[in-house]
Amino acid sequence: MQILYWILIFLTTFCIMEFMAWFTHKYIMHGFLWRLHKDHHKKDHDSWFERNDAFFIFYAVISIGFFLLWKYTSFWPGLPIGLGIFAYGFCYFMVHDIFIHQRFKIFRNANNWYARGIRRAHKMHHKHLGKDDGECFGMLFVPFKYFKQ
Repeated sequence: MQILYWILIFLTTFCIMEFMAWFTHKYIMHGFLWRLHKDHHKKDHDSWFERNDAFFIFYAVISIGFFLLWKYTSFWPGLPIGLGIFAYGFCYFMVHDIFIHQRFKIFRNANNWYARGIRRAHKMHHKHLGKDDGECFGMLFVPFKYFKQ
């Protein structure tokens, strides 16, 4: 029975992370921490790394914190929560950094309905170079209108 709780907590955490990514992107990255995110919208450096990558580190630290809670305390949900955050971060990295922005040149030929919708939504987000007037702040679950032809 406990494995069902672990799976439920893992999946719930993964889904909550999409909301957290949307919230963080809209109100923090395009808000008071714009200075870390703006190089993602308008590259102003020659480095492969972006200041925007600091947000990955933030969520990695939170994930590690839950792993440590699980390992060193009796907080057993720490493992599925930590894994859920990690899994979402991995999916976000694969979709956003590799598939959309091609930081590594793989998945270039993916052209199914989901791939086209995600690309379209992200392109609409990046048409705004400033921190205001943005749209579509989600990553894995975007509004249905971006999937229509």
